[in-house]
Amino acid sequence: MAALRADDIRARVEGDWERIVDVLNRKIALRSVSAKGITAEHMRRSAEFVAEELRKVGVDAKVVQSHNPDGTPGAWEVIGSKIVDEHAPTVLLYAHHDVQPVPDASAWNTDPFVGTQIDTRLYGRGAADDGGGIAIHSGALKALGDDLKVNIKVFIEGEEEMGSPSFIPFIEEHRDEFSSDVIIVADSGNWSAEIPSLTTSLRGNTDLDVHVRVLHHPVHSGQYGGPILDANTLASMLIASMYDEQGDLAVPGIASEEPIGGLQRDMDEATVRADAGIVGSYHLAGTGSLAARLWTKPSVTVIGFDAHPVEGSFNVISPETTFRLSLRTAPNQRPEEAQEALARFMVERAPFGAEVWVDKLDNGMGWAMDPDAEATKDAMKAMEQAFGVAPVNKGEGGSIPFIPELQCIFPEAQVLVTGPEDPKANAHSPNESISLPSLKNNVVTEALLLDKLAR
Repeated sequence: MAALRADDIRARVEGDWERIVDVLNRKIALRSVSAKGITAEHMRRSAEFVAEELRKVGVDAKVVQSHNPDGTPGAWEVIGSKIVDEHAPTVLLYAHHDVQPVPDASAWNTDPFVGTQIDTRLYGRGAADDGGGIAIHSGALKALGDDLKVNIKVFIEGEEEMGSPSFIPFIEEHRDEFSSDVIIVADSGNWSAEIPSLTTSLRGNTDLDVHVRVLHHPVHSGQYGGPILDANTLASMLIASMYDEQGDLAVPGIASEEPIGGLQRDMDEATVRADAGIVGSYHLAGTGSLAARLWTKPSVTVIGFDAHPVEGSFNVISPETTFRLSLRTAPNQRPEEAQEALARFMVERAPFGAEVWVDKLDNGMGWAMDPDAEATKDAMKAMEQAFGVAPVNKGEGGSIPFIPELQCIFPEAQVLVTGPEDPKANAHSPNESISLPSLKNNVVTEALLLDKLAR
């Protein structure tokens, strides 16, 4: 079976480029914010748009509404297939059509729902996350056309930004539409706009609420301050006790890992500092490679804290407080195990005997790719051909819980996590954008990969 030449694929993508960018611009304009209602009409319109665009590139696509575990209506999902040979391998293409909200449009330099090109980047909410993934799939299938030699199944999700509550019930109801040999998840990103990457791992996630109580009611800080520390101070002491003097998380039972498949290149500290907007005086916490600290070692963030605002504050000792912890777990640790370890630590380390109790919240498993899988090797070759440079694999510190869930349901499938983002994409933030030259290379990559997978 003769392989398609990279130059031929690129020429086809160049000829289709205006259509690909137009699809992305029209997708941005749909304002597909799932936080405004996953069952709402604007989300149904978004799904119908994606289904129609997939039909234009040969996929028999349709819109189906999912159901939540309690039976209530769920998201508008897009599923479909293009079967070329019942004996050929089958590849599932994933992306999501919902986008993050825009809480403050004034923080943007452009209209967030009008695709706007500035230099080589296209700005707009969902340009990268994950309109870019949809554009990649559409462009790759169009480029291959009648030369497609693998069977295609697609799933474009409508609630990824809301935590995918109906994901498992939907897969169980549509198992045949998901069964495949390879799953390509186009919802991550590259090392840079010029250097491609496979995502090697994702951290898991678990949340818990910690309650701290020292008094049964507020008392005057002048009359009782000294021997009685306020609940906010005690909570702060408890939070600080999770770390050693170097800033490493030091909670027994919470695992730490090194980068999956080995570290090809460490993250550049200056770039990380600039991208994150870190103040100049701050020294990065933790030890070991920066990549491990960001991708595979655990981290805890206080994402909520009940305390009286500064405005209107007065001289009382706070009797009780609650804070919420978000723990990113090492890719291979069960989140329930890490959650239990952190909960136990909080209770056992209660400062000065304060009352501490914990509410355990949601869990999401991490994921690690198989670096030795044939599909992984094919993807690496396709990336190098398309971008002209060797890929640098990278992990992700964030979590995509449905990937391990999908892998659990279809254990024989090889999962590849790709995507349109780069460090300047600002996904979930103001001025989200996508690199157009990188998007073009990503389309070429996926077309080449699908051609390789046929063999």
